[in-house]
Amino acid sequence: MADEHQFIENGIQRTQINEFFQEELDRAGYGGMEVAQTPMGTQIVLKAEKPGMVIGKGGKNIRKITTQLEERFDLDDPQIDVQEVDEPDLNAQIVADRLANALERGWYFRKAGHTTIDRIMDAGALGAEIVLSGKVTGARSRVEKFNRGYIKHNGEPADAIVDDGQSVAVMKLGTIGVTVKIIPPEAELPDDFRVHEDVDVSEYVVETEEEGVEELLAEPDEASEEPAAEADESTDVAEEVIEEAVPEEDVDTPEPEESIEEELDELEEEVESEAEALMEEMESEDDSDDDSEGEE
Repeated sequence: MADEHQFIENGIQRTQINEFFQEELDRAGYGGMEVAQTPMGTQIVLKAEKPGMVIGKGGKNIRKITTQLEERFDLDDPQIDVQEVDEPDLNAQIVADRLANALERGWYFRKAGHTTIDRIMDAGALGAEIVLSGKVTGARSRVEKFNRGYIKHNGEPADAIVDDGQSVAVMKLGTIGVTVKIIPPEAELPDDFRVHEDVDVSEYVVETEEEGVEELLAEPDEASEEPAAEADESTDVAEEVIEEAVPEEDVDTPEPEESIEEELDELEEEVESEAEALMEEMESEDDSDDDSEGEE
């Protein structure tokens, strides 16, 4: 059988055993179980509000439960250890069963929910949540939630820290599912922090040989001035090289103002001469036109 199939079968078997204990130990205040496989057989630890009722007179009830486990679930030599619950109001399974019984006896769901969650917080819980789902007041199903304090819904803390329990209340209109989640008082959440006062922190301070602020702000020494002087000399040399690289011939020198005026006068004379030549041509053309008209 593959590993994943084995995990699924083990989970189904644990759920069936848990439901069996809820039915058999309802009056004893069943508070959950832990199952572990050992070389000697199957070790089962039961938590109950009234361990005496689980064991029975002379151990009669516990022997009956052991026989049923062997026959119904095929467990190898089951060994049951019964432990008493120190604070029933902090056990999610016991609280869920109590709330379901209260609803079956006719308690109004809102009063039962607030009373139950107040008892959980008075017992010292860090947070609690109660969810009632089903036909609470009428023919239509709905969900009612009661929250107090701080609660985790997902991640590793939700599996390792939060204690949850489920129960069912059988009503005339239908069943009501009851889910209870509780964070116990001694739980250590991953986002918790504590402030310790009057603590000597010298052990945690690491001394380094870095220069202090005063040393960095002090005047520079002669050794530090020498590189600066060398840098200035190098910049002067670079400027001289750049100046020598530019030849004198390529430099454009501005022309004097007299030469510019002479050029302008020459241009004006040329324009005037061209204009006179055009006028003469136009006059000669007019004279030729008059002569041709007279001959006609």
